[in-house]
Amino acid sequence: MITQIRHTGLVVADLEGALRFWRDLLGFKVEKQMDESGPHIDAMMGLKDVRVTTVKMTAHEGGMIELLHFQSHPDSPAWLGQPYSTGFTHIAMTVGNMDMAFKKLTDAGVVFPAPPQYSPDGAVKVIYCKGPEGVLLELVERLNT
Repeated sequence: MITQIRHTGLVVADLEGALRFWRDLLGFKVEKQMDESGPHIDAMMGLKDVRVTTVKMTAHEGGMIELLHFQSHPDSPAWLGQPYSTGFTHIAMTVGNMDMAFKKLTDAGVVFPAPPQYSPDGAVKVIYCKGPEGVLLELVERLNT
């Protein structure tokens, strides 16, 4: 039935701030940005008079996220969940060099609960942080073991 995961959607309160984070800091590439409205999007979402800007972005080695900024249906500015919250909790992404990523993000004001940690089997270095909407990100560096 399912052949692949196409993308993960993320509703953002501040599109320009989200682009600075995902594109400029994390290195995602904008593939397509468009303003969407009309009967098809209203029907798909089960809402009336939807106006949304969508930005599809890809990572260097694959994987896509879609930022959605609703002009017509604003919500709370941040997700309030925790790592143990029911439902989707985080997006895990592979980084090439954890130390460089950690420094770049820390220098940009991203807060981490601890420095990067090694997995018990020594296969990866891993850390959690929060993106601009409070979405939890898991950054993982695969180690040569």
